[in-house]
Amino acid sequence: MSMVDLACIIDDDQIYVFGLRKLIDFHKYSKNLLVFKNGAEAIKYMKPLITSSDELPDVILLDINMPVMDGWQFLDEFVKIKPLIKKKITIYMVSSSIDEADLERAKSYEEVSDFIVKPVKEHDLAKILG
Repeated sequence: MSMVDLACIIDDDQIYVFGLRKLIDFHKYSKNLLVFKNGAEAIKYMKPLITSSDELPDVILLDINMPVMDGWQFLDEFVKIKPLIKKKITIYMVSSSIDEADLERAKSYEEVSDFIVKPVKEHDLAKILG
C-alpha cells in the first residue's frame, strides 16, 4: 500500500474511530491523521486553510449520521468551498447504513468517490489507495 500525507476521519463513534485509527496506523496508510466528531468541526478546521494545501487532507472518510452537522450537511458546505481549494481531496462516505437511498444520494455528489459500509476493512483501504 502507498501512503497519503494526511487522512481525515469525520465520525462521532469513538470506538469505531479508535479501531480505524489502529488499522490506518498498522498498515501505514497515512503519515498524519485528523479526527473530527462532526462535520462542523471539520469545516471549521478547513475554511481558514483553503489556500494552505499541505494542511488539508488528501482523503476524508466521512460518516453520515452525526450530531451537530451530519455527513450530508458537511458535503453541502464542502461543495461551497471546493472551488477555492487548490488541492484534490478525495471523499469516501462511510456508514453502517445499507439504505439504497443513502447510496444514491452519495452518488449524487461528484465530490464523493465511493460509499463504504462500516466497518472499514483492510481491503477497503487498499481500494481507496487504488
